[in-house]
Amino acid sequence: MNSNVKSPAVSHAGPSRGGNFYRVAIVGAGSLQGKELAEVLNDRNFPSLDVKLLDDDESLGKLEAVGEEVTFIQKVRAEEFRNIDFTFFAADPESAHKSWRIARDAGSDIIDLTYALEDDSEVRSPWIERQLGQPLVPELQPGPVVTAHPASVVLALLMLRVQKTAKVVRASATVFEPASEHGQKGMDELHQQTVNLLSFQQLPKAVFDAQVAFNMLSRYGEQSAPALAIIENRVRKHYRKIAGASAPDLSLLLLQAPIFHGHAFAIHVEIDQLVDVQNISQALAGEHVNLTHAADDAPNNVNAAGQSEVQLSILPDSDHSKSFWLWAASDNLRVAASTAVECAETMAATRPRGKIQ
Repeated sequence: MNSNVKSPAVSHAGPSRGGNFYRVAIVGAGSLQGKELAEVLNDRNFPSLDVKLLDDDESLGKLEAVGEEVTFIQKVRAEEFRNIDFTFFAADPESAHKSWRIARDAGSDIIDLTYALEDDSEVRSPWIERQLGQPLVPELQPGPVVTAHPASVVLALLMLRVQKTAKVVRASATVFEPASEHGQKGMDELHQQTVNLLSFQQLPKAVFDAQVAFNMLSRYGEQSAPALAIIENRVRKHYRKIAGASAPDLSLLLLQAPIFHGHAFAIHVEIDQLVDVQNISQALAGEHVNLTHAADDAPNNVNAAGQSEVQLSILPDSDHSKSFWLWAASDNLRVAASTAVECAETMAATRPRGKIQ
C-alpha cells in the first residue's frame, strides 16, 4: 500500500479533548530519540493535552518525565492510538512499519523519525522551508511526514545561506557520524569497546560489526545494519529533497567517528569571488546558527550538546583566496526532535479542532 493514501475522516469530538489542545503519542518513548522528543515538546510548549508514551517490551513499565509529569511507558497496541492527533515514530523502522497504518486509520497524523516511510512520503524540514520562504499549504488530511536527516538539515541550511552571498563553484563536506545515531545500543557498544580495548578484552560488535572505539570508519562490517553507505545516501538524498534543485551541488563523505553524541562537519566551499569573511558571516548568521569567533569557543560536540542551534566557525583557506572552510557541530538528536515537533506544529496550524479530523 502506498503510504500517501489518506485515511477516512475520524471524529475526535468529545468532552475528554480540549478545544485548543492535542493528544500525542510517542512510539519508542524509551529510545534516545523518544526521550529527546518528549523534552522538545515540553520546551516548545506544544499544545498537548496528553502525551502517551509507547514502546516495546524492553521499556514497558518504565517511568519517564514529560514536562512536570511522570508517566509509565505502555505497550504499543491498537487501542492506544484512539483519539490520538499526532503520533511520532522514534523507535526503529520495523516498529514504524508495523504500527503506522493503525495509528493513521485511528485518525492520527504521522511524523516518522525512523525513515521507514521515506520512499513514499514527504521528507520535510521546517527550518529549510522557512529559509526558502516556502508558504504553508493547508492539508486537511495530510499524509505521513518523514523528518529530514539532521545532517542534511544542517548542510542545507548552511549551503543555502552561503548561496545568498556568492555563487558556489564547488563544495564538499565530510560529516562525522556519532554512535547515538544508532540509539542506545550504539552508544553502549562504543562504550564497551572502549573499556574492553583498555583491558585487552574481545570487542563487542553486534551493532557496527567493526572496531569503532579509537578508530575512524568509512564503512561498517558486513553484519551491520544499516550500512554506513546507506546512511550517507540518505543524507545526500534528503539534502536534495529539502534544499531543492537550485541549491549548490555538494560532494559528501560520511565517516563513523569514535564519538558518542553530536554531528561534526568539515565543509570546504569555493565561490566565484574573493572571500569576504564578514559578508559570509553575515549571510550564515541568523536563526538556528550560532557563529563563534573566539578560539576557546570553537564548535565541538560537547558545546553543541542540548542546543537547537548549529555551532559554526569560518576559516579562510590560506591557499585559495576564493575558498573557505566551515567547521560546525550540532546535536543530532535535538535537531531531529526539533524538526519533528515543528512539522507537527505546522500540521496543527491547519488541522481542524473539535469536530472532524
